[in-house]
Amino acid sequence: MSTPYPFTAIVGQDDLRLGLLLNAVSPAVGGVLVRGEKGTAKSTAVRALAALMPEVCVVPGCRFSCAPDSPDPACPDGPHEPGSGVSRAARTVELPVGASEDRLVGALDIERALAEGVKAFEPGLLADAHRGILYVDEVNLLHDHLVDLLLDAAAMGASYVEREGVSVRHAARFLLVGTMNPEEGELRPQLLDRFGLTVEVAASRETDLRVEVVRRRLAYDDDPASFAAKWADEEGALRARIVAARALLPQVRLGDGALRQIAATCAAFEVDGMRADIVMARTATALAAWAGRTDVLAEDVRQAALLALPHRRRRNPFDAPGLDEDKLDDTLEQNSSEDDDPDPDGPGGGGRPPEGDGPDTPPQGEGGADDTPAQSVPEQGGEKEQGQAGGSGEQQPVRAGEPFRTKMLSVPGLGEGAAGRRSRARTEHGRTTGARRPQGALTKLHLAATVQAAAPHQRARGRSGRGLVVRRDDLRQSVREGREGNLVLFVVDASGSMAARQRMIAVKGAVLSLLMDAYQRRDKVGLITFRGKDAEVVLPPTSSVDAAAARLEMLPTGGRTPVAAGLLKAHDVLRVERLRDPSRRPLLVVVTDGRATGGPEPVALASRAARLHEAEGIASVVVDCESGPVRLGLAVSLAGELGGTAVTLDELRADSIAGLVKDVQGYSRRAA
Repeated sequence: MSTPYPFTAIVGQDDLRLGLLLNAVSPAVGGVLVRGEKGTAKSTAVRALAALMPEVCVVPGCRFSCAPDSPDPACPDGPHEPGSGVSRAARTVELPVGASEDRLVGALDIERALAEGVKAFEPGLLADAHRGILYVDEVNLLHDHLVDLLLDAAAMGASYVEREGVSVRHAARFLLVGTMNPEEGELRPQLLDRFGLTVEVAASRETDLRVEVVRRRLAYDDDPASFAAKWADEEGALRARIVAARALLPQVRLGDGALRQIAATCAAFEVDGMRADIVMARTATALAAWAGRTDVLAEDVRQAALLALPHRRRRNPFDAPGLDEDKLDDTLEQNSSEDDDPDPDGPGGGGRPPEGDGPDTPPQGEGGADDTPAQSVPEQGGEKEQGQAGGSGEQQPVRAGEPFRTKMLSVPGLGEGAAGRRSRARTEHGRTTGARRPQGALTKLHLAATVQAAAPHQRARGRSGRGLVVRRDDLRQSVREGREGNLVLFVVDASGSMAARQRMIAVKGAVLSLLMDAYQRRDKVGLITFRGKDAEVVLPPTSSVDAAAARLEMLPTGGRTPVAAGLLKAHDVLRVERLRDPSRRPLLVVVTDGRATGGPEPVALASRAARLHEAEGIASVVVDCESGPVRLGLAVSLAGELGGTAVTLDELRADSIAGLVKDVQGYSRRAA
C-alpha cells in the first residue's frame, strides 16, 4: 500500500484544509465541494485526510460496517447481536466518473429474488464508504442520475436499492468530498446546494510558496516513507485535535444571537430555501469546537458564511460563486447583540478560528474562497461608443443583451448518447417503451415481458406450487426512452454586417440564451466565429458552458463575411468530434444574417459548404439576424441549403407568439 502525502505537509490552501477538517469534526455539515484549476492539490488533500480520520469499530464479517454497540436493525447481513467488534481504519472510497448505478448503490439478483424469494444483494460503493470518506473526483462529469443518488444517500444516511418491488436498505453515512475543475463544466445549482461547503482553490502566485510546494513534493517522490515519518508528529497532533473537537462538539452552545446572525445573513444574500441556514449553524458549531470553545462567536458565523454561501448565490449558470465581504460584515454588525463576544478586530476578526488548522501552517496566499475563479465571466462592459480597435474595420466588443428562455431545439430521430435533456434517446432512465433480452447484467427488469416469456414453460419445468419457475433465458430488460445531451456547435457571424451596436447586443444576448439552454440540458458546446478572411475555433467542444459565455463576451466584430469558411471549419470540428464521441449527436446553430461576402463567388462557396452538412444529415438551425424594413431572406436560403430550419431572433424566444415550438429538422424533412 502506497504512503499517502501527509495532510500537514500541504502548503497553503487554508480554506481547503479547513473545509475538510470541519467535515471530519462534524460529518453533519454535509460534505465539501472543492472547485479549482488543475494541479492545486485537491485530490492530494482529500486522500491525505483519510490518514487523520479516527478508527472505526465494526461488527466482524459485516459488509456494511455496522457498529457493534448499535447495529443497523435493517442491515442485509443482520440481525447482529450487540457485542465486541474489531477496529479498522476509516476507508476512503473513490467513485469513478464512469461508474454504473449498480456499482454505486449495489446490485440485487433479480433472478433469485423472483424464483427463490431471497434478497441476494451485492453491496456497492455506498456500503463500502459507510462511516468513512466517499471521494468523487471530477464530480461535475458524473452523470446526473448518479449525482442524485449519491446526494440523496448523503442526505438520508441510507441507500435504497429497488427492483420491481423488491427492495434492500442499508445505512450509508459518510463524509462526501467532491472535486472539480470549472473549466470542464459546472454542476447544476440544485446539486451545488446539496454540498454543505464549497471552497475555491488556485495555485499561489507567490514565489516562496511555489518553491516550498516543489521542494516538499520532490522530497516525497524521492522517499515517501521517510518524508511521511518527518511529519508523523504533526499528523498525530492534528489527529488528536480532531478527536478532541469531536468530543467537545455536543457541548457547543449555539446562542440566539448567533442564530439571528445566521438567519439575517442568509436572508441578506437571498439564498433559496433553508438548507443554507442549517449548514451555517452546523459549520459555526464545528468551528467553535475546532477552536476549543463551547460558545459560537461572530467570527465563527462569518467563516461559516464564507464556506457555506458562495455557491448558493448563483442565479444563472454564468454567475461566479462569491460573497461580498463588506456586506457580510455589515449584516453581522447590524445583527450583533450584547451577548456576543466579537473579536476585537471587528466582526469575525478576519473570519478564521483563533488557532491554525494544524502545526507548521505556512503563510496564506494559496487559494481560498476569495480567489477569482479561473473561468469567471468578464465584467460586462461596452457602454461607451465603439471605435476602431485592432485591424481595419474591427470594432470593440459590446456587452450581451439580457438572456431569455429559448424555444426547444432538438435533433430529430432517436439517439443513444450521454444522458441529458435535449433530444430523444434510448437511456437507462425514462419511460418504458419495450423489452429485450439483457446484454450483460440485468439492471431494469421488464416484469410483464419476463412473466410472458416464462409462462409457456411452466408445465415442462415441473411447476407444482404457486411460484413461477423462472430461468435466466426468461428475463427481459426494459427498453427505456429519455433524453440525451448533444454537441451544440455555434457558428457566429462576427463580420461588419453584424456590427451595428444594438444589433450585436441582441445577437450576443440570443447566443447567451442558447448557451444557458445548453447548460440546463447538459450539452457539450463549441464556438466558431467567422469574419474578415477566415473562421476561428474560439472554443473547442467542451462541457464548460461558462467558458463559451466568457469567449462570447470578448468577441470583436468587423470585416467581411466568409460564411463558407465558418461552415467548413464547423465541418472539420464535427468530423473530429464524431471520432472522439460517436454516440453524441451534433446540433449546428448558425447565427448570421446570411450575407456572404469576400473572395470569389462567396455565395456559391457558402452554398457548397452548407450542402456538405446536409449530405451528412447534420441537424441544423439558422438564427436569422437580418433586420430592417427590406429583408433579402439570405439566412432562410442558407437554412434550406443546410437542410435545416431558420428562426428569427423574435421566434427564438419561448414566449414568442410568432409560432409554435420549432424543432430542428434534418435532411429527411427537407427531402419529404
